[in-house]
Amino acid sequence: MDMLKVTNLNKRYEKFHLKDVSFTLDKGYIMGFIGANGAGKTTTLKSILGLVHADSGEISVLGNDFAQNEMALKQQIGFMFGGVDYYAKQRMSAVTDVVRRFYQTWDDAEYQRCLKKFDLDENKKIEELSDGMKVKYALTLALSHKAELFLLDEPTSGLDPVARDELLELFQELIEDGDRSILFSTHITSDLEKCADFITYIENGRIVASETKDDLIAMYRIVKGAKNELERIRPNLISYKKHSFGFTGLIKTDNLPGGMDLVAEAPTLEEIMIYHAKKEADNETAVI
Repeated sequence: MDMLKVTNLNKRYEKFHLKDVSFTLDKGYIMGFIGANGAGKTTTLKSILGLVHADSGEISVLGNDFAQNEMALKQQIGFMFGGVDYYAKQRMSAVTDVVRRFYQTWDDAEYQRCLKKFDLDENKKIEELSDGMKVKYALTLALSHKAELFLLDEPTSGLDPVARDELLELFQELIEDGDRSILFSTHITSDLEKCADFITYIENGRIVASETKDDLIAMYRIVKGAKNELERIRPNLISYKKHSFGFTGLIKTDNLPGGMDLVAEAPTLEEIMIYHAKKEADNETAVI
């Protein structure tokens, strides 16, 4: 079942255009949403929630049109943008008292269970929480109103490696029963290697790929060769870097030529992002 379906989403600003963004997240999976800063990740997430008014496109949540059922569907969505920084001087308990009023399905027993599970003291002020604790508190609020879809913008940003690893394990626990799905944006691609089932990659407002993590990696190869082979393969490369021994570049697997003395290996997600970004910087023609 489609938990979230985004179809031909467009939003135009003076210097940026979200162009026909489309992807689908099935129930029971984690999707990482990657791209360089300014690529359109936050605009897409906010457009999904109606926090940004899209120029065109369709959003479906749990098989229902979001625009026509916004209030009901928001009951089933947990979201976080930049941590819980509002009401910084207030205690968690006071913020919770405000939030619970907006949700018909609020469950106090579940709220208390999550506080205990995440080792949160609701008598602490928001400003006293670490970045990791703020994310856990946001998840606690979402779980307490029985959210099924979680939309999280850079939830691991600013966390140390131990806190990030703990949070990623928590994400995996949340979707174990197959009833919840998570879409989270990040620029820390190593996080996605650990927990993501699917990757959606956005570049300059346009989706480059939306695939399973393994299929996305399989679409590309890092190739290494001598300087004299560069001219022959250059038209097929997404981008490349020259060095004293020759060159290293990114290529679509289907475009990998035979009959050349090249080393080809699977890239990391970070390498895919880096070479696509280099392509943009160099104004080279994309091979997408």
